[in-house]
Amino acid sequence: MLEPGNNDELPPIPGKRYFTIGEVSDLCGVKPHVLRYWEQEFPQLKPVKRRGNRRYYQRHDVLVIRQIRSLLYDQGFTIGGARQRLASTDAKDDVSQSQQIVRQVRVELEELLELLKR
Repeated sequence: MLEPGNNDELPPIPGKRYFTIGEVSDLCGVKPHVLRYWEQEFPQLKPVKRRGNRRYYQRHDVLVIRQIRSLLYDQGFTIGGARQRLASTDAKDDVSQSQQIVRQVRVELEELLELLKR
């Protein structure tokens, strides 16, 4: 499990449309029961639920979870404070999310470059 200060060491998000709760847990460095709890606390977090009430997260959900993780673990916000921060700021304006997107695009471009070199 990742330490609270290691948000930069989170793995890149694969180019899939849907992720299971286990995959999101690995991608974000939090346990599945924490994700289920955060769904109750943060209205921005609404994974698609299919048969058997199974959760399927989309890419934007993973980015929101990483943002919540950063607010709670790295910046020291309480649940209520993090909820207010997410509600008051537009996700696209958040610097840490922008940095994550830039890192992800860079990784994908490097993979494409490797494929083109072959």
